[in-house]
Order: sequence, then C-alpha cells, then structure tokens
Amino acid sequence: MGRWQPDARGRLEQAALELFAERGYEETTVAEIAARAGLTERTFFRHYADKREVLFGGAAMVTELLVGTAAGAARQASPIEAVAGALQAVGAVIEERRELARRRSRVIAANPELQERELNKLASWADALAATLRARGVDDSDARLAAHVGVAVFHVAFARWVARGNRSTLPELIGTSFEELRALV
Repeated sequence: MGRWQPDARGRLEQAALELFAERGYEETTVAEIAARAGLTERTFFRHYADKREVLFGGAAMVTELLVGTAAGAARQASPIEAVAGALQAVGAVIEERRELARRRSRVIAANPELQERELNKLASWADALAATLRARGVDDSDARLAAHVGVAVFHVAFARWVARGNRSTLPELIGTSFEELRALV
C-alpha cells in the first residue's frame, strides 16, 4: 500500500457500499471497509467517525447549500418557493450520483438504525430551512410549516427518483412533487 493514494474518501465510500450490499451493514467492519479500499483503519477514521457516517458524511455541505440557496432566494419568493428552490439545488447535486444514491438508499432501507438517522437528517434540513426563512422575516409557524412540508415533498420525490425504471431527474421530480402538492391544497 502506497503512502498516499488519491480520493481516499471516495474509495472508502465505494468500498463501504459494496460491502454493505454484499454482507449487510451490521456484519461489515471498519477494518473490512478500509482493506477493500486499500487503506488503513487510521485513514478511515481521518475521514469518518464511524461506518454509519460513510452514508451521511456530506450532511454539512448539503445543509450549507440548502441554507445558502434559501437565503439567496428572490425577496418576492414565497416561503415555499424559497424552500423548493433550495431543495432543487440539492437535488441537482445529488443527481450527479444517482447510482450511488440508489445503493445508499437500499442499505438504509434495510436497517432501522440507519432509517432513524436518515429521518433525523431530514428533520435537521427542515430546522435549518425554517431558521433561514425566519431570518428572511417569515413568521415562525409559517417558516416551520413551509420547511417541513418542503422536506416531505423532497422525500417523496427522492423515493420516486431512486426507483428502478424512473428516468426523470431529481430536480424534475422535486418540481413535479411541488406541483402535485399545489394541486392537493
């Protein structure tokens, strides 16, 4: 093993997803992930706190993108429009990694602990969006409602997107899901 090889983080993520699919999340160890990636356990822990974080490692970047996009929405944008724009921006980033997202989604769906972590992640997105809307002058109740409804719409769109046979992009599905919400209300 060389002293330095490029894209350690990406290789660890790839190795983890392969092993989770082959052996299951619970049965896979950090040592096995590091070995599959051609790295040491020490290198693993430089990038991730534990094996669960391989699946959730980009959370801070996503939250930053959500908040920045919602904060930068046009002044005349309604709260739900600001939220939709922010979620579509995140969708565009995730779109670039569709197959990886599908594999990640299958691993999470097979493990209750990871499902809980995923729901906590979505709740933290809603909290961050609500805080951003409040900073834009939106009433607290309206901010929380728009943020949580928006994240629920994203969750539905994401499930459609990772389904086999769906050829639409994630931003398209997010837009379609918001249109469906408007029709419902």
